[in-house]
Formats: sequence, C-alpha cells, structure tokens
Amino acid sequence: QVQLVESGGGLVQPGGSLRLSCVASGITVSIYTMAWYRQAEGTQRELVATITSGGSTDYADSVKGRFTISRGNAKNAVFLQMNSLKPEDTAVYYCNKWPRRNDYWGQGTQVTVSS
Repeated sequence: QVQLVESGGGLVQPGGSLRLSCVASGITVSIYTMAWYRQAEGTQRELVATITSGGSTDYADSVKGRFTISRGNAKNAVFLQMNSLKPEDTAVYYCNKWPRRNDYWGQGTQVTVSS
C-alpha cells in the first residue's frame, strides 16, 4: 500500500545543485522518521540523511554541510536539497522510513555528477 516516488535527479556538474523529491502515498511522512538513502554502482545502499517527526535531522559525514533534508507535510513529501555536488555523490537516491522497510523501496532517482 505504501508507495514512495522519488524524482528530481539528473546530470549536473561538480559544484552544482539538485533538489530531490519523494512523494509518499499510504504513509504520512510527518509522523515517522524519514530518510534518504543512496546506492552507487557496486556498493551497498547507504543512509544519507534522516528527519524525525519533530524535525530533527542527521546526515552522513560525507554530506554534512552540503545536503539538507526537509518535509513538506501538506504535500506528504520529503525533499533533499543537494548543494556543492561531488562526483562521489553519483548514485541512485531512494527515500524510505528509518529504520528502512524493504518493502517500501521505490525506483529511486539517478543523480550523476560529472563534468
């Protein structure tokens, strides 16, 4: 019943910015801890950022100071503003609850950072 649909990815140059969106159905994002994950080619999926129901955020060390997770409760959506992008940010980005639910994974959205 839960569907999480990611969008907003694309190809950007190093130093560029993207804003990812995750529109949720079947789950109210305002009452759960939500998260962004990413998976680069040949790697395990890793946690990027979380936001609690109270608005507390946490980030992987690799993205601190560059990425910002937020909610849009009226839109039942979670966002990830990504600035100062680096090639090592290249990955498929997914949203999910935290802790993850393996049945909630969507298709993700591809972010490619390359010159």
